[in-house]
Amino acid sequence: MEWLPFDLHPEYPPEGIPRSELLARYGPELQDGVRRMVEECGYVYAPPPDRVPNSRKALEVTELARDRGVHEAVHTRLMDAYWAEGADIGDEPTLVDLVAQAGLDPEDARSSLAEGRYRERVQTSTREANMHGINAIPAFVLDRRLLVLGAQPHELFERAFAQLEQTEDDAG
Repeated sequence: MEWLPFDLHPEYPPEGIPRSELLARYGPELQDGVRRMVEECGYVYAPPPDRVPNSRKALEVTELARDRGVHEAVHTRLMDAYWAEGADIGDEPTLVDLVAQAGLDPEDARSSLAEGRYRERVQTSTREANMHGINAIPAFVLDRRLLVLGAQPHELFERAFAQLEQTEDDAG
């Protein structure tokens, strides 16, 4: 699996938005459904309760990590910190501390963010994803042929893989 940067909400201000605004937009049912799916898989679901951070800096520093060979460790640390620990990954000091825990040099991270070194890469990746119809996260491209958008139950993936197999059988 390859994780690519995608800025779901580039319109968010640098400080993020109140979680209440997100709940008003999508309703509590969406969050409850995601919580249920996550917890059924044995994971903790505890994103920051008050704010939804702007993730642009996290996306940028994760691209630095890709270039430094520690992408997987940094990505995993940031996902755990946000989803299970309620960390504000939009807050630069918090973000730099988290990526340092995963093996990225904190000074390198700070200077990269200050220079905007990876901003264009994140923006380009986001534009390309949008051009291919990706407008939700997570987004999965299966076998380069089938797009699955959003948090979906396991059964949907089982049907998607069966559809791919059937298409291969029909073509063969």
